[in-house]
Amino acid sequence: MLDFIPASLYQTIYLTIVAIVTVILCLRYRDCDGYIEYYHKYSDLNTLIFVLIFVFFIGLRPLSGKYFVDMANYALYYTAIYEGEPFNFKIGSELIFNNLFAFWGSASFGYTSFFVFMAAIYFGAAYLGIRKLFPNHVLVAFLVFLAAFSTFSYATNGIRAGAATSLFILALGYKENLKVCIPIVLVSWGFHHSMIMVVVSFILTLFIKSPKFYFLMWVFCFMMSVAHITTFAHFFSGFTTEHGAEYLLGDGSGDGTKGGFRIDFIIYSAVPVVVGWYAVFKKKLQLSQFYKDLLNLYLCLNAIWMLCMYANFTNRIAYLSWFLYPIVLIYPFLQERWGEDRYRIFSLIILGHLGFTLFMNIIYYG
Repeated sequence: MLDFIPASLYQTIYLTIVAIVTVILCLRYRDCDGYIEYYHKYSDLNTLIFVLIFVFFIGLRPLSGKYFVDMANYALYYTAIYEGEPFNFKIGSELIFNNLFAFWGSASFGYTSFFVFMAAIYFGAAYLGIRKLFPNHVLVAFLVFLAAFSTFSYATNGIRAGAATSLFILALGYKENLKVCIPIVLVSWGFHHSMIMVVVSFILTLFIKSPKFYFLMWVFCFMMSVAHITTFAHFFSGFTTEHGAEYLLGDGSGDGTKGGFRIDFIIYSAVPVVVGWYAVFKKKLQLSQFYKDLLNLYLCLNAIWMLCMYANFTNRIAYLSWFLYPIVLIYPFLQERWGEDRYRIFSLIILGHLGFTLFMNIIYYG
């Protein structure tokens, strides 16, 4: 482990690296002609280097119950329950993760190598998915992923959900090949039970493809959240595990952060919604079906979160839409025909995206 780096500095170091490189790339994209497809021949190689750096930087982080609570819990479970014990196949929710964790302990590989492996899934799967989705913009797209509000948190805490969502991003890269896409989606579900919401919403978007339907759903759910109607949280609790039901039926006071009506989270969530509305209805672009499906999925998942906003750990429910945030935010600028000003607007968008993350972590929570 990298014990010579204090756990208290980890997020600062991470955000500093991401911020510097993001600003440099912003300046490059700002001056590009929107009608010319920008391509950096070293983008893929540079991105892979970033992946390897963060896999080992995050995977080898020091054990800290204060800064990396889930990490300390997993290390305790590993040494007290699984290490050196015979492997017995487990049946139940989170089938893949639980059996993987039990196998790792039975083989006595050590919990440090397990955290490196989970970091490799988290950053590696996201990289491979982004590489498929943004073949000419791999580095900047991956930087937008790294700069997202929840990325660091789910690399260090909530690692099961982080790995599950990164696997889903990888599945999206193979959306046109369902023989590859569906197995990866099922694996992501096997890492974390909450992915059932993502899977069901994904199936819904395969059959109902009208963006108007999902925009109206999003507005309706926003109105329900403003009115503080919590009936839907009770309804959804019947379709999840006991642990998930505890999240949904809480009063928002159990996450150690600020609960209640989260106008900051709504403003953050609304940015891809506004971009999508402008592209679909205002600018009336000839958009790919993939982007419309992606936008529909984000709208659906974020709408469900707003119905459960007052629950405990609301940020963890919001993450089930936010993991798509970097992709749905930048896709119309990099992969659609936005126009001559697309790179200029794109550079402003990702600077604002980075700025929100820095503000929330340094000022709001700091």
